Amino acid sequence: MNNNILVVDDEKEIRELLEINLRNDGFTVFKASCGEEALKILEDEKIHLIVLDIMMPGMDGLEVCKIVREKYSIPILMLSAKAEDMDKIQGIMTGADDYLCKPFNNLELIVRVRALLRRAYFFNTKMQALDDIIRIESMVIDKVKHKVTIDDKEIAFTAREFEILYLLATNRGRVFSAEEIFERVWKENYYQSNNTVMVHMSRIRDKIEQHMEGNEIIHTVWGVGYKIEK
Repeated sequence: MNNNILVVDDEKEIRELLEINLRNDGFTVFKASCGEEALKILEDEKIHLIVLDIMMPGMDGLEVCKIVREKYSIPILMLSAKAEDMDKIQGIMTGADDYLCKPFNNLELIVRVRALLRRAYFFNTKMQALDDIIRIESMVIDKVKHKVTIDDKEIAFTAREFEILYLLATNRGRVFSAEEIFERVWKENYYQSNNTVMVHMSRIRDKIEQHMEGNEIIHTVWGVGYKIEK
């Protein structure tokens, strides 16, 4: 498994040191110098573990950790120049999985990263199985069988319609623009007058609401895009 590690630290030297050590051990490394940049990378890339510095200007590591925990179950290894127990406790309570003090031993860093990945993805078979079956009220989306049922009745969706629905359902609460949906599902460049997504979204809604007594599952955020909130 090719594991992607996100390194978040405002110190360039630390980011580069971590990148060298992690790459030498076979990991793919993404780097962020601040919390905002880290959150953007998380939206765009599949990240398997985060190495996160606590003390950063603006949005600090603890705040980033809280936000990440609201959306993702990615293991987090906190870094801090402070060794006081209270910092350690605060980091763990915020949602970090482990804690390492600066300056750290390079070998210890790798050992801890590998241990966190083993621990997190030992259970990932179960987690992945759950991800393959998504339930939203009486609707069940089965990724493996490419099937949608509502109240145990199968609803016919085209391949594109299914992909759009699955994209929104696996990112509940996140708003996707028509451009982003088109480029992710069709894997082509979007052009301004393209109303393909809107047409597909209308069909998806009709099929869902017809079998769910008009219950609105997909919401339009006017001027922005579409999302599934529940």
